[in-house]
This record gives sequence, C-alpha cells and structure tokens, in this order.
Amino acid sequence: MKKSGLIGLIGLIGLISPLSLFGQGQTGNLGQFDRRLLHYGIQVGYTQSKFDLHYSEDAELRQTLQGTTSYYAPGFHIAVVGDMRVGSWINLRLLPGVTLVTREISYSWEVDYLAAHHLLERSRNVESVYGDIPLELKFRSVRYGNFRPYVTAGASYGFDFASLRKNRNETNQSIIRLQSSDLRYTMGVGFDVFLHYVKFAIELKMNFGLLDLKVPDPDIYIRTYDDLRTRTFMLSFTFEG
Repeated sequence: MKKSGLIGLIGLIGLISPLSLFGQGQTGNLGQFDRRLLHYGIQVGYTQSKFDLHYSEDAELRQTLQGTTSYYAPGFHIAVVGDMRVGSWINLRLLPGVTLVTREISYSWEVDYLAAHHLLERSRNVESVYGDIPLELKFRSVRYGNFRPYVTAGASYGFDFASLRKNRNETNQSIIRLQSSDLRYTMGVGFDVFLHYVKFAIELKMNFGLLDLKVPDPDIYIRTYDDLRTRTFMLSFTFEG
C-alpha cells in the first residue's frame, strides 16, 4: 500500500473514532443490530495486487536476466455480504463478489542481452477478473458507543474469468497465462460504525494465494520465474442494514 494511502486511512480513522466514542454511556445507534441472527449488505473496495514469484534457477536464463520482480498495481472489488451471528463475539460471513486486479511483472535484462534484443519489454501487466467466494469468521470486540473494532480470518476461492490458460499463442505477442482457479487465506482488521439507519465498516485485509498459478510455457517471459502466487491488499467499505 502506498504511503499516502496509509496516511489518508489513519486520518480517516482518527476523524471517525472520536465521533463514535462520543456515544459511550448512551444507548447508541442500532442498539440491537448485532443481536440479529442474519443481516446483509454490500461491500466495495480498492485493491493493490502483485505476484509472489521465485526467480528461475535456470543457469542459461540467469546469463540474460538479472532478476524478475512483481510490483503492486491497483484494482477494484465489489461484493454482497451475508452475515450470520454464531456466538456472542463471532459472526460467519459469506462475501461473494467480483474483483478486478492487475499485477505488474518487471524484468531486469543484462545490458549486453538487452542491446542485442532491443525490442524486449521491461515490464508486463497481467490482468484478471476474479469471481470470489470468501468465507470468513469475524471476531468482534466490546462495543464502545457507536464504535466496535474487529478482526477477520478465513479462506477464499477465486475463478479467473479472464484466464487465458486454454488459449494458444498464435501471434508474435507472448501471453502470460494463468491457471483459472485460485485458493487463498485471508486476514483482516477493521471497525464498525453504527449510524442512524445502517452499520458502516472500514476494513483492511490481506489475501495470500496458496496455489502456483503459472502455466508452463517455453516463452522467455514465462520461464524467468518458477513459482507464481498472488497477493492482494484490500481497503474496503461495507454498508449493512
């Protein structure tokens, strides 16, 4: 996450928290909301995604390439929220949605090799459109007026609708193809703000891919790494009623 975005988030938390804590000692808004068995909502979010990759051990490649790195790139997320109360402090959440992600791969070619092959690209963007089905546990703290912190943990299955895994490369342009299915584990932290009519939440969450998404290919852009797993940071805003 960029430094400016983190500073902005801290400022937003600092602005909202005193307003929420002002309600201590009072009944507060939506006093019975968290005692309901089921409630629903919508979630929108901003994402930053990259690949966790391992530089190839191929000796021939290492003579032409100094290294391969992946950098965070922005994306967007939207989901519906189904929340079920399973205990005094625990909720089970299902958040099916769609996430549009971009990941950048940067290539550091050897100077001599780059001079001999001046058309080589220094970076590639890999785009995906994931249909996600996350299942999470939400652990709630004590409510302070109109404010309640929480943490989450869970797992998510994603299917990449934009996957080019089955497409053959019949042009001169190389294609970085990915496996269509992905499994991830998730961890997050956030806080609920009880407004007059709805519950609003701000959440920070990390998704860590468990599967190698690389599709074997003789192309030099793909052979430069041996393992490819996704990592996504998400800042989301949820409205529940």
